[in-house]
Amino acid sequence: MFLLRQEIGDVLRDFRQQQGQTLRQVASKASVALGYLSEVERGQKEVSSEILASVTDALGVPMSAVMRRVGDRLAVLEGLESPFPDVVPDELVAEVEPELSLR
Repeated sequence: MFLLRQEIGDVLRDFRQQQGQTLRQVASKASVALGYLSEVERGQKEVSSEILASVTDALGVPMSAVMRRVGDRLAVLEGLESPFPDVVPDELVAEVEPELSLR
């Protein structure tokens, strides 16, 4: 069984370590408790979308990049070779753009 929280935690840790940031630095920038962020990275706690947004902002990484990498990892675990196209279809962009303009 694959758990989404574990994959999210692994991806967040990977991004953080690639940047050479400590857990303490990211937790401070994201205004998240150090212990909580540690548990998220270890896949022990579910992360809310609000906290995920804070952490991705602190990392300077778009949330979509985190979620895409999580999706790719899950696809590999599920045995799918090519999970998603590299380009977002125009139909999806047209569907999402009106929502983005409301923000």
